Amino acid sequence: MNLVITGANRGIGLELTRQSLARGNTVHAGARDPAQARELTALVGASGGRLHVHALDVASDESVRAFAAALSGPVDLLINNAGMRTRRDNLEDLSIEDAQQMLQVNAIGTLRVTRALLPRLREARGAKIASLSSGLGSIADNTSGGSYGYRMSKAALNMAMRSLAQDLRGEGLIAVAISPGWVQTDMGGSSAPLQASESAAGLLAVLDRLTLPDSGSFFDFRGERIAW
Repeated sequence: MNLVITGANRGIGLELTRQSLARGNTVHAGARDPAQARELTALVGASGGRLHVHALDVASDESVRAFAAALSGPVDLLINNAGMRTRRDNLEDLSIEDAQQMLQVNAIGTLRVTRALLPRLREARGAKIASLSSGLGSIADNTSGGSYGYRMSKAALNMAMRSLAQDLRGEGLIAVAISPGWVQTDMGGSSAPLQASESAAGLLAVLDRLTLPDSGSFFDFRGERIAW
């Protein structure tokens, strides 16, 4: 398969890239600054020409257009992994600027990349679009409040994926939101119960099993459905 993975320079994105290459796939990996993505670029030599590292800032129209123009041929799977989280906030110290930035990257950035790559996805048969969300984006499961900007950005991402699923279903394209769980990454912190390798393996297994009736759903990395 031909895969695109955004935010592939570290954490879950890097591990998704490693495991996808180990499966024999070709991966187009996006990173905001490839020169600083040393762990990612170190994989290129052993990939047998199957790993292509690209500069990609999902918050920039120009960057996304250039990234899309650099690709050719069908894309079987797009994993919108790029995301950010600023400091945890409560109502009193909420930073509107931080909230806007998270919405721009986590939600609008995902839609920006998906729209730009749609011609490549349409070239593949039954292509899949998976966007990494979070349980914190579940409205039904919000019993603790706080984290306004991050929660809002992931809820917006979920709505984007639901709309994409409806709009693209007639073409046989599958679109889902999927949560990687609480993972030991720069974002998740060292107290998280999951290793990136475990989360990535689970995510890929879920994506393998997706069929058209699953489109428009919200899953966790084990394949369990999450309430919207």
